[in-house]
Amino acid sequence: MKAFKYILFLILILIIGLAIYIAVQPNSFEVKRSRTIKAPVAVVYENIIDFKNWEAWSSWVEEKPEIIITLADQTNGIGGSYSWKDEDGVGTMKTIDTKPMTSISQEMQFGDFPKSDITWNLKPNSDGSTEVSWNISGNDLPFGFKMFSTLMGGMEKQIGPHFERGLEKLDSILIADMKKYSVNIEGTTQHSGGFYLYNTTSCKMSDFKEKMQEMLPKVGAYAMVNNITMAGKPFVIYHKWDPENDAVMFSCCIPTTSKIVATEADIITGQLEPFRTVKTVLKGDYDNLQEAWEKTMTYIKTNNLEQSVTGPMIESYLTDPNSHPNPADWITEIFIAVN
Repeated sequence: MKAFKYILFLILILIIGLAIYIAVQPNSFEVKRSRTIKAPVAVVYENIIDFKNWEAWSSWVEEKPEIIITLADQTNGIGGSYSWKDEDGVGTMKTIDTKPMTSISQEMQFGDFPKSDITWNLKPNSDGSTEVSWNISGNDLPFGFKMFSTLMGGMEKQIGPHFERGLEKLDSILIADMKKYSVNIEGTTQHSGGFYLYNTTSCKMSDFKEKMQEMLPKVGAYAMVNNITMAGKPFVIYHKWDPENDAVMFSCCIPTTSKIVATEADIITGQLEPFRTVKTVLKGDYDNLQEAWEKTMTYIKTNNLEQSVTGPMIESYLTDPNSHPNPADWITEIFIAVN
């Protein structure tokens, strides 16, 4: 009987000791994880700010696929929210503030526990990647919350690994999404031609991208400064494409509504006569243009078409990368003149 009393006494001491230990735990917590994500800050921001994207990279969903996710009518921007339900209870998340491309503030409520603050901070890097910090914190924690946290090993242990895995998944998902592309050969059609302003150069094929990015803005700036109405999207005309000698000759062009007499020596006026063409549409990164060109050339051969020796070969850029940072959204049209 005495032994039983001693056991009860020891259990009581342990309970009191545990209660004291829990009571003296900090009344606040903070968990933070960071990762360099190989995507532009705008791409990262647009994914995080919309809760409909979260399930794809949630570490909690990966661990417990039976979690039930319920999206609100609004998931994007301030006021956007979603909720989830699992064996531990019901939770909600809501965006309460944002500084576009810089930070996002959110509020999380799980069961009857006090609300926690979620903060995302985004910092663009010079190489086009983004430094992402994901932070959760809480204050004025009641005894029940501290007891739950202590018994589960602490908030750092509970949340830290999930944040790390979530950021890892977000990185891989965004990289894969930016690589998505499609090549659609629309077949033969008629190009209407028209007037355009242009400048021309020759360079090594490896220098083409840099040269094009240098020249095209100059033509566009000339048009804007001189209040010239552009009749469409900018394009490039290839005059010579010589892989064997690593040489390319091309013109960067801005279509105009009428013939313009340019006042600068390196800005020239040109005119495309209407021509029969095979048209291909690439949706995706410019890195896939070579494949689009090769498929178009194959289409011409397999359909017994004859490429025009004097006719133009054109790339028309329908999407401004500054307005659409995700390369998967870029649209480029290819026109190869055929007889």
